[in-house]
Amino acid sequence: MDDAQLLRYSRHILLPEIGVEGQTALLNAHALVIGAGGLGSPAALYLGSAGVGQITLVDHDTVDLTNLQRQIAHTTDRIGQPKVTSAASALQAINPEISVHAVAGRATVAWLDDYLGRVDIVLDCTDNFETRQWVNAACVKHRKPLVWAAAVQMDAQLGFYAPEIAESACYACAFPPEVGASDANCATMGVLSPLVGAIGSLQAAMAIQWLARSTNSGDAVNPLATVPLNGRMLMVDLRHWGFDSIKVQRRAACTVCAGSATQGA
Repeated sequence: MDDAQLLRYSRHILLPEIGVEGQTALLNAHALVIGAGGLGSPAALYLGSAGVGQITLVDHDTVDLTNLQRQIAHTTDRIGQPKVTSAASALQAINPEISVHAVAGRATVAWLDDYLGRVDIVLDCTDNFETRQWVNAACVKHRKPLVWAAAVQMDAQLGFYAPEIAESACYACAFPPEVGASDANCATMGVLSPLVGAIGSLQAAMAIQWLARSTNSGDAVNPLATVPLNGRMLMVDLRHWGFDSIKVQRRAACTVCAGSATQGA
């Protein structure tokens, strides 16, 4: 890192959990953020400000007036622009040193299969069940860590899947695709704007901790043992200000990740 980078990231470098080595790992990392809306906006902004060297944004939608209540990467003068273009502008304004790749389209099964080999971590910031299943299955197949979240009204969930950890449960362990689910989204049910801001920020925090972990873990024998939220799903209820986590175990019968723990990297 040069002097300007040492100054820009000084508050990270001061943290024993990150330091110079961890910050260097962030600068060399590539994060994929799927969805540039309520969750993706804060997640991407914090990844960019933290110095994650490459960020790919994927979203098929355009900025709408109704988005501006919560999607903080966008502005009134960008209404009508592709969300990925708008968010990329916001990221570059915060940190012109990073590379931002804007993909104005859907994260289809074929696209995910082609692209995931290029990234180090995936953040699922989408708002529909089918896409979450596609993203999860692709991450399991390509052995990529996944930070997923969902938020509607005043409730949210946050989970993490790490292929290197044998007991780490994938999204389908908690929400089996064969069971199906009805999508609850902001357009029909509403959402408290700071909720998506908080949860998207936590997604970024999880990704940053994971990307910076390898050279700064206190457990030299098993550095993955202290991964935050491993084996748990965070549950947030802002109606009653409830913050809790529930245990999520890898299911032996999971149609997505069963047997994946024994596969090579």
